[in-house]
Order: sequence, then C-alpha cells, then structure tokens
Amino acid sequence: MNALVSIIMGSTSDLKVMEKAAAFFEEMEIPFEMNALSAHRTPEEVEKFAKNAETRGVKVIIAGAGMAAHLPGVIASMTPVPVIGVPINATLDGMDALLAIVQMPPGIPVATVGINGALNAAILAAQMMATGNGAMMEKIKTYKENLKQKIVKANEELRKVAYKFKTN
Repeated sequence: MNALVSIIMGSTSDLKVMEKAAAFFEEMEIPFEMNALSAHRTPEEVEKFAKNAETRGVKVIIAGAGMAAHLPGVIASMTPVPVIGVPINATLDGMDALLAIVQMPPGIPVATVGINGALNAAILAAQMMATGNGAMMEKIKTYKENLKQKIVKANEELRKVAYKFKTN
C-alpha cells in the first residue's frame, strides 16, 4: 500500500493538531504517511521529500507549521504535487503562521485552511483526489451527508430543551 497523502509537520509538537487529518484518512480508508520535517532544521530532508513525492505516488501534501511557518511554501516550491498548509497556533494565536502560509509569491500556490484546521485540510485533500476516483467521491458524499444528519439530529434534540420563553 502506497501513501496517496503525505502529512508533514514541523515537529511532533504539532501532532495534536495534525492527527485530526490522520483520523479522517483512516475513516475514509485513504493511505497516508506522516513525517516530521523542518524547513529550518532539516532542509536537505525537506528537499529530498518534496522532490520525490510525485514519483512515490503522493497526490496531495498536507504541511502543518507554526510560527514562521515556512514548511508548506518550501515544499510547494520544490514539487508539482498540490500542498495544503495548516497554520498551527504556536504563537500570536496562529496569525503569524496563517499569514506566512497564505502569502505565497506568484507561481508557488499553497492552499491554506484555518488555524489548526487539519481536518479541513484532509477533507480538501480527499475532495481533490476524488475528482478522478468515483469510489472516493462516494465516500466524501456520504461523509458530508452524515455531517448534515448531525445537524438535523441536533435540532431534534434542541426541540426537547424547554425554557419558559422558548417558542420552538
């Protein structure tokens, strides 16, 4: 089994956020890999990873980083594989990471989700891959329908909550 998605984080301190992506891929039965690579501490390893991702069959890379948050952009500069950046709330409420990831120069796009948004990154990655994979698209549709049903159920439960001035 070869990974279709690569989840990269600047250090294992980011695992608490990034494991939400892993859990989603596990649920969707999408093969993935997880690695810690640092744009600043292991630049040679980042380069080797990025330049070999396509030939290894990786379809989407999710890169989480906090603070200076160079990892997603550095990876994107060295691979044709789409990169989704996840800004990690390490300092400044994650705004430093968000701005570092979203403000890429022309020609080096990095899709960016919200701060600590690893789950949304995983869903986006699956949707991107599903455009050419009918079975995966059906899983995404089912996942989204289940999200809708959670809200329907929540409203059913809210109807049971009684307050003196509640009208519904």
